[in-house]
Amino acid sequence: MSAYYRSSPQYQNQISVVNGKKQGTDINLYKLFVEQCFNLLRPGGECGIVIPSGIYTDLGAKQLREILFGKTQVTGLFCFENRRAIFEGVDSRFKFVVLTFQKGGETQQFPAEFMRHDVADLSKFPNSESLSISVELVRRLSPDSISVMEFKGELDIHIAEKMARFPLLGEQIPGKWNLKLTREFDITNDSHFFQQSPGVGRLPLFTGKMFYQFERTNEQPIYWIDEQEGRKALLGRRDDEGQLMDYQGYRLVHRRIARNTDSRTMIAYITPPMVFTEVNSTTIKVIETGISNQEMLFICGLANSFVLDWVLRQKVSTTLNMFYIYQLPVPRLTAGDEYFDDIVSRAAKLICTAPEFDDLAKSVGIGSHKNGVTDAGERAKLRAELDGIIAHLYGLTESEFSHILGTFPIVDEAVKAAALAEFRRLG
Repeated sequence: MSAYYRSSPQYQNQISVVNGKKQGTDINLYKLFVEQCFNLLRPGGECGIVIPSGIYTDLGAKQLREILFGKTQVTGLFCFENRRAIFEGVDSRFKFVVLTFQKGGETQQFPAEFMRHDVADLSKFPNSESLSISVELVRRLSPDSISVMEFKGELDIHIAEKMARFPLLGEQIPGKWNLKLTREFDITNDSHFFQQSPGVGRLPLFTGKMFYQFERTNEQPIYWIDEQEGRKALLGRRDDEGQLMDYQGYRLVHRRIARNTDSRTMIAYITPPMVFTEVNSTTIKVIETGISNQEMLFICGLANSFVLDWVLRQKVSTTLNMFYIYQLPVPRLTAGDEYFDDIVSRAAKLICTAPEFDDLAKSVGIGSHKNGVTDAGERAKLRAELDGIIAHLYGLTESEFSHILGTFPIVDEAVKAAALAEFRRLG
């Protein structure tokens, strides 16, 4: 049955291609139903269907979004959470969407509402308070995936348009630093490499549970990999000539498993040298890109900010795929640019708190880990300063930054107040 769906011309839009790679190759019933509804409609015919919200966010549904925007007129996108157990036995955080469209023509803009809890609101949708989202803006904000951001109001759209002035992180810009991400060892497919105890010549497997924003957690490694076997696996068909490899230095890393209903969605850190990573913590290709320690710290500072987290929370449901990272708007600042040094030094003081980070501390000008900050109060102040600086970097107004902070309901109010106070102080 799976083979039929994969090869049938009737379901040719189930698999999407993003940046030359196939996405969403697993068969998913909601995607099959959407395409079959399109097939069955006569020109001018209308469809209304209740499906998971992945139709407007998932990478694997990109090709279906191309059809909806290019060959139909989308007449409504009404998204609701299952908080009130509309569907029994389904997680309260699961999101559904009532999608309506008419076959023929194309969509220039469409009415939408997100994060609703009461199905009764559907009887009044669309109305004057519903959002009108431009497909042109969707393509500009997410050119690779054409994912629709979950805007809550017109102010969200205004902020997104303001941030869209900056280049996307996946855009390759000549003469500037550029980012490339990778995933290393898979817990399932590469399990034959994993040892359950340390030993001579073995390096720890650095997992997502072992770090949070700017800091290590109390989690300890549970697997180790023989360094020579690990090198061979990562090199693939290339010869091992003793060349320097990414795992031997500092690397930016982020957790892949993340929800937009958690306190924070983006969790980034810098790994110590001599560790391997697993696929649920995506890392940067340092040697291939030639990216510097300062530039990695700059990205880490921005990634852990409320501002960029806000962008991701409009797109991500459960998995922070690298394509979402590539679509973040990030100014390509370097040493000497306004805000760059301020962000780098603060991120360094937050991360360089153990001897294993001495070389990193030295390379960015703070000496050693002894100049890192471990006091909880001082760390909180540094983080508030970072958030205030980054909000200014993106040219946000106080009301816009305050609005962004208000979209993090689980974060302690004192933390948000401190960030806003630093924004005001910086003026």
